[in-house]
Amino acid sequence: MKKLSEEAEKIMIERFGKDTVIALATVENEVPYVRYVNAYYEDGAFYIITYALSNKMKHIESNPVIAIAGEWFTAHGRGINAGWFGKEENHKIAKRLKKVFSEWIDNGHINADDENTVILCVELTDGLLLSHGTKYRF
Repeated sequence: MKKLSEEAEKIMIERFGKDTVIALATVENEVPYVRYVNAYYEDGAFYIITYALSNKMKHIESNPVIAIAGEWFTAHGRGINAGWFGKEENHKIAKRLKKVFSEWIDNGHINADDENTVILCVELTDGLLLSHGTKYRF
């Protein structure tokens, strides 16, 4: 991905550097599937806590190209299963996600001890961000 300008990165952090809902689209057998997910943006990627056996993860496993949309933002990316939420390599991002998603993470929606509770990383490849009449393409 082409690096975002400093101004565009600031807007991305303001809008998506917290618990935010985005639309995530995957494809299976040439059929698109879209669902809303809670996500967190950081340094060119969105992070989502999900279940490894979910349809979205099955789709991404066979075709990692995805699309997302949020507040005045649309992009393509590559979905990467970072593995179990509790894995040592995920400790740093998992700690941030626990804080970002603190309002709901411990309400029984996920089980961090279940090895099928994984972190989906969506590395952005290209996109369009709109803000106050300005278009930022990357």
